[in-house]
Order: sequence, then C-alpha cells, then structure tokens
Amino acid sequence: MKHDQSKRFLISVGGSLVVPEGGIDTDFVRRFHDCIVARVQDGYSFILVVGGGRTARNYIDAASKVHAIENDDQDWLGIHATRMNAHFLRTIFREWAHPRINTNPHDLEDFYQAKEPIIVAGGWRPGFSTDYIATVLAKYLDFKTIINLSNTDGVYEVDPRKDALAKRFDMLSWSAFRDLVGDTWSPGMSAPFDPVASKLAEEEGFSVVVLNGSDIGNLEQYFLGGNFVGTTIQ
Repeated sequence: MKHDQSKRFLISVGGSLVVPEGGIDTDFVRRFHDCIVARVQDGYSFILVVGGGRTARNYIDAASKVHAIENDDQDWLGIHATRMNAHFLRTIFREWAHPRINTNPHDLEDFYQAKEPIIVAGGWRPGFSTDYIATVLAKYLDFKTIINLSNTDGVYEVDPRKDALAKRFDMLSWSAFRDLVGDTWSPGMSAPFDPVASKLAEEEGFSVVVLNGSDIGNLEQYFLGGNFVGTTIQ
C-alpha cells in the first residue's frame, strides 16, 4: 500500500511501545529517535502524542488493589503517565523539540509559535485518551491523516496475539472499525484506536493509519511514500 507523500506528520505513539511490560524499551526508543531525527534533518516536522503504556496500567492496577478507585482517578493516573512519557520523548529529542510539552489540545500557542520541528504532547483531562488528543490536534492544525503506532501490524478481525490465523485488514471503513471496537473508551483500554477518537475522526473525514511502531523500516517506508504494511481506516 502507498500514500501521498508529505513532510509533516502527526503521530499517536502507543505508550506500550515506549513502556511495555518490563520497563522502558530503550531499543525501540533509540531506533525511533534515529528514524525521526533522520527525517528532521531532511526537512520533515512532527507532532508526537504519546500514551501512558505499562506505567499507567501499573499505577491503576496497584491503586485498585489497595482501594476502589473512580474512573476519573484512573484517568488522572494515566494522564500523568502520558505526561512523563512526553517529557521523556522531549528529552531525547531535546536538540530538535520545542521545550514545552503540550497538555491541552485546545491551547495552540506552542504549535503556532514553535520554530522547532518536533512538538511533543501528553494527556489532557479525564475522559479523553491521547488518540483523542491527536484527533483534536489534527482538526485544529489541518492534518488529514493521523499515524497510529501500536504493537501490531495493523487492525485484525481478532487479537493476533491470541489467534495466529487472524486476518489483518489493509483498508477498513470507520463503521466497520467501530463495529470491532465499540463506541466507548475506558482508562487503560487496549484498542488499535480509541473508539471516542474514532467517532470524531470519522466526523472530520480523517484517515488513521495503524502501523507496528516496532518495525522502524516499515515506518520509514511510510514517511517516504513507499509500500508499507498496516491498516488505513477511513
């Protein structure tokens, strides 16, 4: 599959790529860093919105074992995990990244004033995932496509980690995707793209391209307009 080449990308980085079970994946982070920097040096620019990953789930699970916690408290734990991951990415991209992470997708001052080619964003407030934040930013900043980096090669009919014969979709309509994932989102939910964000993306006519973030070569192919493995939802 190919796409229209551009040098301006909005990426929702799955937190489980940065912090999977077992801690920060420095191998992934190093390869992702080198890939993005190489593109920056060729004139590309990026908005990176990062999730909370295992850090968020660890805090939510631990709190739940001690005391029953409300959904908004779960959300706040996840939000702060995303912000820590955002600070982490901003730190490793320090030479090229805007010094302040964005934590409110409706506050666009940094996006309009930043001279740096990379801006990093984290969580906002309860009820809204980082996929949703990426979708809101796409709306405000005139992106038509959101890249969603996950830990699978796209969207499957069933979880490929549980069924090795699961079918992967190259293309998928929004209605078909929402039939797979439903219409509601909860903190720590594992889905290729947040159902609430999906509704907004469909309303705005956006495409979301789901790629395996661990396959950096495939991501580079996408950046360069070449053939890539993944699922385009539109």
